[in-house]
Amino acid sequence: MSLLKRKYLGFYIVLSLVILQFGSSAQSTTQDNAGISQSGLTYDSQGRLMKKNKQDSLQHRDKYADSITIFYRYFDSTRTRSLDSSINDYDKRGLLPFTYENLGNLGTAARSLLFNPILKAGWDAGFHQYDPYKFTVENTRFFQTTRPYTELGYTLGSKAEQMLNFSNTQNKKSNLNYSIEYRFVNAPGVYRTQNSSHNNFRVTTHYQSPNKRYECFFIYLSNKHASSENGGLADVNQLNVINTGLSNPEQLATQLGTPAVFTPNPFNTTVNTGNVHKESVLLYRHQYDLGTKDSIVTDTSVIRLFHPRVRLQHTLQIATNDYQFYDNNVDSANYDTFFNYNVKSADTISFHDHWARVTNELGIISFPDKNNQSQYAKIGAQLDNMKLTVNDLASHNFYDISVLGEYRNRTRNKLWDVIANGRLYLNGMNAGDYQAFISLKRLLSKRIGSLQIGFQNVNRTPSFIYNSQTSFPVLPHASFAKENTTHLFAVYDNEKAGLKLGGDYYLINNYAYSDSFFKVNQYVSLFNVLHVYGEKKIKLAPHWNYYLELHLQQATGNAPVNLPQLITRNRIAFEGNFYTNLYLSTGLEVRYISNYKAPNYSPFTGQFFYQDNYTFNNRPDVNFFFHFRIKSFKAFLRAENLNTIDFKTFAFNHYNFKLQNYPGTGLWMRLGIWWNFIN
Repeated sequence: MSLLKRKYLGFYIVLSLVILQFGSSAQSTTQDNAGISQSGLTYDSQGRLMKKNKQDSLQHRDKYADSITIFYRYFDSTRTRSLDSSINDYDKRGLLPFTYENLGNLGTAARSLLFNPILKAGWDAGFHQYDPYKFTVENTRFFQTTRPYTELGYTLGSKAEQMLNFSNTQNKKSNLNYSIEYRFVNAPGVYRTQNSSHNNFRVTTHYQSPNKRYECFFIYLSNKHASSENGGLADVNQLNVINTGLSNPEQLATQLGTPAVFTPNPFNTTVNTGNVHKESVLLYRHQYDLGTKDSIVTDTSVIRLFHPRVRLQHTLQIATNDYQFYDNNVDSANYDTFFNYNVKSADTISFHDHWARVTNELGIISFPDKNNQSQYAKIGAQLDNMKLTVNDLASHNFYDISVLGEYRNRTRNKLWDVIANGRLYLNGMNAGDYQAFISLKRLLSKRIGSLQIGFQNVNRTPSFIYNSQTSFPVLPHASFAKENTTHLFAVYDNEKAGLKLGGDYYLINNYAYSDSFFKVNQYVSLFNVLHVYGEKKIKLAPHWNYYLELHLQQATGNAPVNLPQLITRNRIAFEGNFYTNLYLSTGLEVRYISNYKAPNYSPFTGQFFYQDNYTFNNRPDVNFFFHFRIKSFKAFLRAENLNTIDFKTFAFNHYNFKLQNYPGTGLWMRLGIWWNFIN
């Protein structure tokens, strides 16, 4: 049996055991949880028991959830959150927010319309076109729940587009939680060689020993992104042929891909020309606390508590990242005509980088206040060992040694929230890299809202795609200086008034960027980018609300950065609670992006690159939505791209362009359902 088959066999055995364990414990609430729910206790931000406070914001009960108490926090975060049951914003359910754009089909390469530099020092492979579709360690949730909770979601769109979501979490005991998540996205696309398929899987476990001293977190996640690449239309003027009814988009010639292998079959996830990225991450964090014991006496029992003062922490992360572009149906004439690339009469081409990484981090954490586990200071060191295999042949070994420090303090009165952290790379591949971050947040009052200000500075080695040792055809392989970015930000948030205002100021030096299908460059001069934004909910009349979101941004000088100066989304919705259990939100959504010279895209390197010749002039995007919730059932019906209507023929074929040679779609229908269950 091959190594790959043994790997997946072991994985499926573990998965089967986990599912069987879920099923065996889904029949009843455990005795521990039952006792907690009746004893006047709750959990603190670390998932530890504490006395209930009637003003405790953690206790958000859904009256339709059969008296379940459930909350979660993101990995490496101290703030607890409750589940979101809102229905008025589809962005919270879809994959891409309105500030992102893809290549015209769900699952294809996507980019942010806002200035979004990489603000992380150390290793970075350089492939980010599928980042919005990923499960990551940072967005992993650890739950605490009194009853098993399951959520199912399914969305069906035009042209057999589909998205499936499944998640389940439950506490075996009050100190042991399991969670499992799966997401599948498949979209055949409208144009030739545009099909995409994404599979995301994640399992988490959180355990704390009965004496409260030992605690561990386990994460396993897997991402597979497969997306065909067509390079855009060979001749965008052929879209006019469609308008006469003589053709359809599937028949239009593209710069990559051949008609013989194209199929719109939704069950065909094969990529003959395109990118396949695979990632797997296994993370295990465990920690041992030294501190003081305590207890809470109830009418029926004594609950043992423990207050840590010093924590010893170790984090192990094992990850593999596989990036591959291949074309099994090479048309050498198209490569020469559209990309100026000589394939030397080859039938196939392939570029393949495989990374294997092992990270060990040791840390010591101190808690000054035993009654506030959201205040702590941490120091630590990390060793990264990395191996790169190029085209399944040559291999290279690298390492990084870094030190880190962190301080967090969310005060007990919840008025101040302070986060400060930093990391310095002392030796190895990225020696000299560093990152520093500080954020101060103050709750002014419940009526006035909160104000947050922050500073960030990152000095980083340009991504490895700029390095000569990669297999991807990026030229020239010069020696690039370290990229330095300073980021200042401020956010004012008044939840009661439905108002949010913010701003970002970036100061960038030695900016590394792509400027063609295969070439990279570096802009050594200093330049800055200013971004301000605002969100406001306005009540127009009973049951009528207007939601305004506005972004303004501007880059200075002659920097190789083109940004839309204005991005806005406006929603007018009729919404409210009707017939006791019916929550409704329906109306129109309009997104407008000001004209600008958007970047182009290289399917071979996965980079969106700077261009200064083509200017976009699109209509505003107009969508109709009808969303509702009945108890735990949520449904989303959407008619998108109404703006593509041709008023002469009343056909939806006045396409907006995503990038040069990449047209969008006409009228697009989506029906999505989300349903949560209490076992």
